Amino acid sequence: MFSSIAPLARHNPFYAPHFQLVQDGVRKRPAEPAEAPATRRGLAAASANEEYSCAYGSNRFFVLCGLGGIISCGTTHTALVPLDLVKCRMQVDPQKYKSIFNGFSVTINEDGVRGLAKGWAPTFIGYSMQGLCKFGFYEVFKILYGNMLGEENAYLWRTSLYLAASASAEFFADIALAPMEAAKVRIQTQPGYANTLRQALPKMFAEEGVWAFYKGVAPLWMRQIPYTMMKFACFERTVEALYKYVVPKPRSECTKGEQLVVTFVAGYIAGVFCAIVSHPADSVVSVLNKEKGSSASQVLMRLGFRGVWKGLFARIIMIGTLTALQWFIYDSVKVYFRLPRPPPPEMPESLKKKLGLTE
Repeated sequence: MFSSIAPLARHNPFYAPHFQLVQDGVRKRPAEPAEAPATRRGLAAASANEEYSCAYGSNRFFVLCGLGGIISCGTTHTALVPLDLVKCRMQVDPQKYKSIFNGFSVTINEDGVRGLAKGWAPTFIGYSMQGLCKFGFYEVFKILYGNMLGEENAYLWRTSLYLAASASAEFFADIALAPMEAAKVRIQTQPGYANTLRQALPKMFAEEGVWAFYKGVAPLWMRQIPYTMMKFACFERTVEALYKYVVPKPRSECTKGEQLVVTFVAGYIAGVFCAIVSHPADSVVSVLNKEKGSSASQVLMRLGFRGVWKGLFARIIMIGTLTALQWFIYDSVKVYFRLPRPPPPEMPESLKKKLGLTE
């Protein structure tokens, strides 16, 4: 058993690049036929055997990646509004909503089945905008930072590259999300405040001005930036590990459907870790947007250690499913539009020569 666990532990997403390089370098590969010198390929270069609708890193590529982000984030978050509503109510009123099942029961008894859809409009608009920035800018920053590092360093430090690119993208994504997130929480957690987005926006502006829409942006960064860093870095490295140790054939020999199954599995694994990492900040955001005049530090001190973990089980179910579906939809959009979908990165030939791994 330990012989199978050890290789996985050595290839976890945060393993030191030097030792990982040694492990990659000593892996024996089957002999390959000689090929003509290929064009220089970066960390995320695409296979030359497929025909694509645009070049990797072109403006069309970024626009369509942004569209994929809109579809994947907007639809999945909206579909999970009932679970999100119960989770938020458990965070802000744990005495009334004692568990996920009790929360559903109390909500249906008070508001009927339609009450579970409260906040769907700000959820759809806000997370569509967030998806546009999150996935679109991630591709931009991954290429930008990869070019800055150079081919060899981009491979050696690819986990750090994924972390930096995703953090940069999420910084802008949360600014786009904040107004709708504030309105959503008010609608879902304050009975009688507003039933629709049209009612909530003018009321919030009249009470606190523009600050009402952006006072939660700092806690959003606290919640979403670690979440997104884990979401992208863990996903990228999990995909790499699955093709190395689980999938019985190379990615190039897998059908599009088989590749999408790998995407879904890697997305769910990443989603579980995302939920745990971001949950305390999520609890603070939920309470902060409900209350007027409170600061993030005040809410954090009042909730305490146990309080910030309320609703974690519901969030794991929600975020695990959410993240898996988002990656599956995003990758499906890339397939539909015939966008370049880079294979897991391999050690550059120049680095192999430096290490004496090739003749």
